[in-house]
Amino acid sequence: MSRNRLTNASSPYLLQHQNNPVHWWEWSKEALEEAQKTNKPILLSVGYSACHWCHVMAHESFEDDATAALMNEHFVNIKVDREERPDIDQIYMQALHMLGEQGGWPLTMFLTPTGDPFWGGTYFPKEARHGSAAFKEILSAIAHSFSSDRDTIEANRQAISQALNTPPAVAAPLSNFMITAAGKQLFSMQDEEEGGMKGAPKFPQAAVQELIFRTAKGQKNAFMREQFLRTTRAISQGGINDHVAGGLARYAVDSIWLVPHFEKMLYDNAQFIEHLCWAYQETGDKLFHIRIQETIDWLLRDMKLPEGGFTSSMDADSEGVEGKFYVWTYDELKTILPEEHFELFCNTYDVTSSGNWENQTILNRRHSLALLSASEEETLAECRALLLKHRATRIPPHKDDKVLADWNSMLICALIKADELVSRGSYRNFAKAAFSFITEHMLVEGKLSHSWRQGQRLETGFASDYAWAARAALALYRSEVDPSEKQSYLTKAEELLEILKERFTHANGGFYMTDKDADDLILRPYHPYDEATPNYNAVAALAFSEHWILTGDVSSRDIADGTFNAFTADVHKNVFGTAALLNALDTRTRFKKALVVLGAGTEAIPFSDTLKEQSDPAFYIDEIPAGAPQPIELENSSWNNGEATVFVCSEKGCSLPATTSEMVKQQIL
Repeated sequence: MSRNRLTNASSPYLLQHQNNPVHWWEWSKEALEEAQKTNKPILLSVGYSACHWCHVMAHESFEDDATAALMNEHFVNIKVDREERPDIDQIYMQALHMLGEQGGWPLTMFLTPTGDPFWGGTYFPKEARHGSAAFKEILSAIAHSFSSDRDTIEANRQAISQALNTPPAVAAPLSNFMITAAGKQLFSMQDEEEGGMKGAPKFPQAAVQELIFRTAKGQKNAFMREQFLRTTRAISQGGINDHVAGGLARYAVDSIWLVPHFEKMLYDNAQFIEHLCWAYQETGDKLFHIRIQETIDWLLRDMKLPEGGFTSSMDADSEGVEGKFYVWTYDELKTILPEEHFELFCNTYDVTSSGNWENQTILNRRHSLALLSASEEETLAECRALLLKHRATRIPPHKDDKVLADWNSMLICALIKADELVSRGSYRNFAKAAFSFITEHMLVEGKLSHSWRQGQRLETGFASDYAWAARAALALYRSEVDPSEKQSYLTKAEELLEILKERFTHANGGFYMTDKDADDLILRPYHPYDEATPNYNAVAALAFSEHWILTGDVSSRDIADGTFNAFTADVHKNVFGTAALLNALDTRTRFKKALVVLGAGTEAIPFSDTLKEQSDPAFYIDEIPAGAPQPIELENSSWNNGEATVFVCSEKGCSLPATTSEMVKQQIL
């Protein structure tokens, strides 16, 4: 029987804690009122369902009666799912950084009864070890300080509050020269052998890798191009990639992409798909084509709901053991795989009798980044199919089955990109179904919900949800050839952008993270810094830039420019943390758009392959069906729409009409 208030929560993470002896509250006005009424400090614990160390702390402390008794006696205990309430997570993670801590999850913060932070950390062990005090000792010390040393508590509170509420810098023009400068700086921090950033652990760092690739395209820099491709190949062939089922793990704990932290996140895989698409366009290497298909196959098989939306994550642990679902023993593989193929498989996937991780094997192809012959690859695919069938008999990791609007929209953009290169229609249909899910289940009375699970909708929506959903609508608009559907996607994108302007705009330029009606936080987050996903201001700036590029609406361009200018000082201080904003600026300043006007009766574009070979992220294809309204770029043109024609447009204007592949290539250059 449930012992706390989490039993009615929608979040799978919170439901994991519903039987703790801790008297957990969800974040709410009622919880804050309870703290003020009882004059108790708040213990805020933030995590997510796929978080390994969150599970460890839960088993060690939150399931322990003695620890729970201390928590219940001295604190009002609030549990938060960071994926469901990223606003709460951002505020208190920023507070932790101001205490000089690196951060991570679980996030454990101590707050005054009004919600102001005064001290905190991340994972605390049950017993003292590795220089960290025992969690029970920390609880007792904080409780004692709160009751007998309020001056110290107040001094901490004021210092953190002042730092959190620092006024934004004065807006100033953000030069596009910063893109090249930042790209070169980030390139100098790369691991030239293994790809990615130097050292361990190794995260995909999608926004950083994208900026390196964009700089390579903008500057025609072959070294930066090769570094992006090296990283993408290393991730594709490393243990961080699930070679049996597809799908990328969150990061590798080492410096060689071998040992993953086994949790799989929707957002990592959405961003990985786009990177694979650019790499495939750039090289034509079949490896990238295969990885696109494998990653999407995993998403469709394991993460897609029947209603069309995609779930959030897969846990790292199964049966309480990290990675147990994913690793193999030598003897196990020998019993599953055909004897005649066993040697080839072992040589390819780094299989030895001693294993490569804790006497077990993480399948990887680090030592053979290129594909083998077609017949060998076919044999390996048959072996992987046998392993996938066998793995299905194991107890799987927990799945967080909530649907997040921004992460799903991110995937929609990736599916549209992949559809152009791989599937010729099917991926686009899945993207359309996912977008329909968002608009039908999560967009109610003009407000977009951030989270949905089993019919329960979280009322809160964030700037990232509106910005990403607008980008998804614009991607569908670009890919649609039916005039009425095409217009409906554009209309939906404009509705979402209008809400973003109306409810999230900051006076300094850019956007708050939270809605203007949000009143359950100590402040409204406002900053440009990326996490594992691009910052909401970066996505908004890109969405408004794309709307301007596709429609010619200069007001959207001006909003994007205002967003860039609002964070100029932040970019100069931290190019690593603002890479996504610089990626958006690259699109804003360097874009080219292939305006494809279809002639009457044109079914196939004769030069579509030429257009789809263009790997530059700042290159857009916009198809205008026959009979659709004349594009704004051609309104004053005397050109006669008699056959499929391409105009390559930039901010400076459009090229002459091109009607052959060779003419199109010349115009793009």
